[in-house]
Amino acid sequence: MAILKIARMGHPVLARIADTVPDPTAPDIKRLVGDMIETMQDANGAGLAAPQVHVPLRVVVFQAPEGRSDPGIAEAERFDHSAPLTVLVNPEIQVVDSTSEGGWEGCLSVPELRGWVDRPAHIRYRGFDTNGNLIQRTARGFHARVVQHECDHLDGVLYVQRMRDMKKFLFESEAQHWARRDPENG
Repeated sequence: MAILKIARMGHPVLARIADTVPDPTAPDIKRLVGDMIETMQDANGAGLAAPQVHVPLRVVVFQAPEGRSDPGIAEAERFDHSAPLTVLVNPEIQVVDSTSEGGWEGCLSVPELRGWVDRPAHIRYRGFDTNGNLIQRTARGFHARVVQHECDHLDGVLYVQRMRDMKKFLFESEAQHWARRDPENG
């Protein structure tokens, strides 16, 4: 396994639509996934998409463990941190309920910054693991947010492009000031 270099906002690989993976079980895909998991965990991320490590393929890994906490922000979030470590090759998302829910998002490709993003709160997703098994789940809250965030990367979209109010774009180091100012709405 290897820690991979993470592409940052502005790199062209983050702006393009990723290619479909012809064979989720291919050895190079399994190696890529192993490296992505190690990279995500090393960077303390909740998810990582292949384009973020300079590989324009439709592969994401994510996790939303119960104990995850982000200082200064997570206290006000009402999300269910329940997604197990998951690998999705060629993922697809279907919105179950279009009611949106706002939440703070960060990104390993946009380091040290956070933004408030509204997303559908209830989705269904599907994709394949590296053994070729179909994975299908329904997700809400933080779990749904992480999946949508990572799949956006596969379509060349960063969370910043989904923000409606740039006043809610801030440095992580300043988040405690925002939480004190407006703890109800983020």
